[in-house]
Amino acid sequence: MPSVEQTSISGLLHVELDVLENPQGWFKESFQQAKLTELGFPQVEFVQNNVAYTTEVGITRGVHAEPWDRYISPALGRLFTAIVDLREGPAFGRLETFELTPGQAIFLPEGCGHAFCTLEPNTVYTYLLTQHWTPEARRTVLNLFDPRVAVPWPLPMDELQYTEADATAPYLDALTPIRP
Repeated sequence: MPSVEQTSISGLLHVELDVLENPQGWFKESFQQAKLTELGFPQVEFVQNNVAYTTEVGITRGVHAEPWDRYISPALGRLFTAIVDLREGPAFGRLETFELTPGQAIFLPEGCGHAFCTLEPNTVYTYLLTQHWTPEARRTVLNLFDPRVAVPWPLPMDELQYTEADATAPYLDALTPIRP
């Protein structure tokens, strides 16, 4: 039976999914609105499904807050994921981290920044969006290595593969909190 757990960040949900193993592999019901709503998941309408594939351990992206809700779950492999509340309010800057396998998912409300690091080669994850992705969308980007947030990356810095833009983004003190 799946479960939905509220975290210390308002609206950020950690979801445990059923993974049914068989001799050929496994099957999971990644998202089923009616079942999850009964467990406390919000009624949402996803309009886009994206799939990302990374070939190596240590691929690191984020911390990006986008103007839509997201539901993220690995299909193959493992992800370390870090979520930072970038919304206006007393939780501004609060951090939650998870290690996600195909048996877990997270629901990120708009205004929460997301970062990840792959922990296995050939990791595949899906993410559902409540708005259509566009490169023109308003985004807030937080520095991956902000000492105030202090993301406990699972690998040494020299083993992380990240973009210069993510490593030189502003620190939390320079960001304007997002108004929901």
